[in-house]
Amino acid sequence: MDKIRSSEITPEHIYLGRRQFLVGAGALTASLVFLGGCRRLSELAPTPEADFCGSATAGATSDELGDPLSACDAATHYNNFYEFSLEKDDVAELARGFKTSPWTVQVGGLVNKPKTFDVDDLRRNFPPEERVYRMRCVEAWSVVVPWLGFPLAKLLKEVEPTSKAKYVRFESLHDPKQMPGQKDRSFQWPYIEGLRLDEAMHDLTLLATGMYGKPMPPQNGAPIRLVVPWKYGFKNIKSIVKIDLVEEMPTSLWTAFAPQEYGFYANVNPDVSHPRWSQSSERRLGERARRETIPFNGYAEKVARLYEGMDLRTSY
Repeated sequence: MDKIRSSEITPEHIYLGRRQFLVGAGALTASLVFLGGCRRLSELAPTPEADFCGSATAGATSDELGDPLSACDAATHYNNFYEFSLEKDDVAELARGFKTSPWTVQVGGLVNKPKTFDVDDLRRNFPPEERVYRMRCVEAWSVVVPWLGFPLAKLLKEVEPTSKAKYVRFESLHDPKQMPGQKDRSFQWPYIEGLRLDEAMHDLTLLATGMYGKPMPPQNGAPIRLVVPWKYGFKNIKSIVKIDLVEEMPTSLWTAFAPQEYGFYANVNPDVSHPRWSQSSERRLGERARRETIPFNGYAEKVARLYEGMDLRTSY
């Protein structure tokens, strides 16, 4: 399997800036290490946290298209979580010991019943169910994961959105002491993401608290994260602490950082290329061959109606 080039994984602004710094400092060896940081997807090796996968279970063995689950070690050790590191291989180790309890999620904004939920209460009040979803990264790799969680719609109904609420804004934890990647001032922390209200209320949209039959590991967004399977993975904000119902479209971290590359909707679309690479095919974790990308990541029958009348080429 071909490596994904570092220039296609790290945002170009950061990639070029850091490479220039390393070369300017004469650190050619360090530069080569940095640029080679992303290993072949089929060669991922477990870290000392492999006991998570050793006792992990899943009721299903494949998704509804018949694609087998991705290996637990791959899904938990190939992580985009820039709050910890730009390097996928480093996240699991850096997230070791991340405090996920106590943890609360504040839900407010344009609602009749604002409330702060303890994450343990969420698990009790909304018993988790297993949902096997494909996840397609904007970087053109993908994974099939058995998530544990509950529809976001259940939580939103508890707080009763008002008629003015049009969007849902999500905010992740900001804690540079625990999350060393947040010391990188290239980004406007904390991580912010958003959905249109009808997207958020769709039954497929999940608040996930676990995967592979166990509580969510830190490197995958513990203790609670968003999973929207028909959108590119950067929409799936991790370690959520705040959810607000708002009237105006939220500006996400990635849209603020590079609006020409990361739009608000970010629906999986093989016909709309990223400015620096094609989205027509993808690499599945653990597979050598590329596969064709499916519109809406294969969920078009359930979600395409949300975008009737929109030009998805210009509403990326």
